[in-house]
Amino acid sequence: MAIKIGCFALVDPFSVLDHQLDRVRDWGFKYADVTDTGDGAVLGNHFGFSAVASLDANPFDIQRMFSDRGLTITSYCAHADLLDATAPWRYGTAEIIKAVRSAAAIGVKHVVTTEGEPVTPFGHGLSREEGVFLIAEKLHEPLRVAEDHGVTILLEPHGPITGTIDGTTALLERITSPALGLNLDTGNSWLAGTDPVEYVKTFGDRIGHVHWKDLGAEWEAKRGTIYGCGMSDIAVGSGVIDIDGAYRALVAAGFDGYSTLEVGGDAAVLGSAEYLEGLGATR
Repeated sequence: MAIKIGCFALVDPFSVLDHQLDRVRDWGFKYADVTDTGDGAVLGNHFGFSAVASLDANPFDIQRMFSDRGLTITSYCAHADLLDATAPWRYGTAEIIKAVRSAAAIGVKHVVTTEGEPVTPFGHGLSREEGVFLIAEKLHEPLRVAEDHGVTILLEPHGPITGTIDGTTALLERITSPALGLNLDTGNSWLAGTDPVEYVKTFGDRIGHVHWKDLGAEWEAKRGTIYGCGMSDIAVGSGVIDIDGAYRALVAAGFDGYSTLEVGGDAAVLGSAEYLEGLGATR
């Protein structure tokens, strides 16, 4: 089976989720992720300028929003702040658990999260060993819930620990839950200083989902200093990242699951899809 390409459901700024999904469908995709999630009521949704899927909403309403457009949900994104101290205003353990329960209710198998870059003195003061412990502690209960619900939580390279092969290895050694896997992000891993091809060769059998993005040469000076970017504005295959090598490494590892494009702009999105289709993927 071929790798399946979907699209990040956040392609136009200041637009509601219905609009984002219409755009994804009109580009000819059959797959998309629940991209932006948060607790409680979302004022921007009501007034028409945000595409946040509330973790407290009826997940079947979200599923219908996708299925009415012929779209399959590939994952729930629940990117967290796991290296700063726990606080009600920081996305963390409680929100990941809500994402797991929402995903399980509608048969979505993957919830994607990460530790993120710390923004407080507390987070910046952690040693790597302390960071690994803190991530493991904050994921302990979400993973227990995920096991019971038949969901896998996928860690994405999007922070100082997940962005490196050594850090990811330390997490996988520290956390023994069978409900933990990985989401490859080609752009984020490269930006953190990691070769995405080596990432796949090291962790291939743990990868359950993929985010595709490529980056231009202007990003090279930032490599190893930041640990992720939400979107790319160039087509996959047109930048400095070895997308071809990462794709072939995934195939060699036996990956044939869902992937989504984290790319903005019509030409870049369609060019990315065509490039990956040329490698054997389907949308």
